Amino acid sequence: MALPDPQNLPSTAFKPDLDWSQVRETVMMLNLAVAQIVHSLQDGDESITALGDSFTAMVGNIEMARSAASELAESVEQETILSNCAMASAKMQEAIVAFQFYDRLSQRLSHVAKSLSALGTLVGDQARLYNPYEWRGLQEKIKSRYTLETERRMFEAILTGASVEEAMHLLAQAQSPQQDDDIELF
Repeated sequence: MALPDPQNLPSTAFKPDLDWSQVRETVMMLNLAVAQIVHSLQDGDESITALGDSFTAMVGNIEMARSAASELAESVEQETILSNCAMASAKMQEAIVAFQFYDRLSQRLSHVAKSLSALGTLVGDQARLYNPYEWRGLQEKIKSRYTLETERRMFEAILTGASVEEAMHLLAQAQSPQQDDDIELF
């Protein structure tokens, strides 16, 4: 994909003229943030896929070792092999939990990218920019993407005027230690 011809680009902060617009600058910065998030997610997905394939192969290898060890005569060596297989399996379970947290992070960042893109589209459209119904529609669209209760609570806190710090504090107070350990699959 070719980049646009610099001679035909609208005015920018680097070369302002009478056509310069802070709205256009805002949209460009939003688009940059979206591109960075999407690029990071793509890099992360490639790494997670490779790790997932590796863990799947390791689980198979552990099962083969466990099966072979269980056929051996009872001995210190057999017990050592079975014990090591059990420890490796436990570590694999911890890794699976970490993958689930990555999945949650990836989903949240994907929501942020889509929300920023929708915001950039709204801000860049003069016909919609000053229409409160368009803003309410954007907010409802963003809210509808949330799958976790914590995301909905943060959304509500911010829309009722809380600062980011206040919203984060409210979330921390609302979560019990047990909730932090729960994995919510989506």
